[in-house]
Amino acid sequence: MNIPQELKYTKDHEWIRVEGDTVTIGITDFAQSELGDIVYVEVETLDETLDKEEVFGTVEAVKTVSDLYLPISGEIIEFNESLEDEPEKVNSDPYGEGWMIKVKFSDESQLEELLSADAYKEILGS
Repeated sequence: MNIPQELKYTKDHEWIRVEGDTVTIGITDFAQSELGDIVYVEVETLDETLDKEEVFGTVEAVKTVSDLYLPISGEIIEFNESLEDEPEKVNSDPYGEGWMIKVKFSDESQLEELLSADAYKEILGS
């Protein structure tokens, strides 16, 4: 299981890369493997400001649809549009080309509530 040390994580299996006052968000290697072949990623919240744990989109796999929860409050400023044509990037490169959104966060203290790689590994039992 690939769990990069430099990222933050949530119990809902999202990963977060902090870059100044912006975060990049996607789903973890574990999440994509549990979902199976991803066929569609939908984010209709671009340019909206949402609170932590609100649904920002959905990911659709062959057998299921799962909500995507925002791990930190803020404005969704970018959607990875390449996923519209190639949603399988979430399966093949979840921490790279498979990123989903970028958020300008509004409450830096929420970063401290996110999980470290080691804490996320504990949740997975690995």
